[in-house]
Amino acid sequence: MEWATGMVMALVPCGAREARLVLAAAAELAQAPVADFAAAVVAGGHGQPVPARWRRALRRAVAALLAPRPGPDGGPGVRDARGVGLLPSRTRTEEVLIRFRTCRERLAAAPGDGAARSAMDDIAYTLCVLMGRSTVHEAVLAAELHLAGRD
Repeated sequence: MEWATGMVMALVPCGAREARLVLAAAAELAQAPVADFAAAVVAGGHGQPVPARWRRALRRAVAALLAPRPGPDGGPGVRDARGVGLLPSRTRTEEVLIRFRTCRERLAAAPGDGAARSAMDDIAYTLCVLMGRSTVHEAVLAAELHLAGRD
């Protein structure tokens, strides 16, 4: 399960909690035990065939995680870099985003490495807090917009 969690964290990107939720949701959609589904994800990463229904279930679970969240008023989510409070300096944003990408590459190379998963989870959390976002995907988008000067 941990290897599959690491794979999802590196590919989506997301934290460990979100990766486990994606695996659980996908397993439910595929009507399979989570452990079996996680084993299939790992096997698929090594080139073994995964049932098409299971691949579709994983794609749907990832899409649900990445879907824009409604804004506080129930309307569309905010699409700029502003979160709650002040924005960090661009230098700090760039430092954290570089660390995030480095951790993501390390985890992609070794999804079973517990230290790599932990480092990715820590920096993903830091990025979310820094950008005032609740998901890693939103935090990365907000950081990129901030660095592009579109905030």
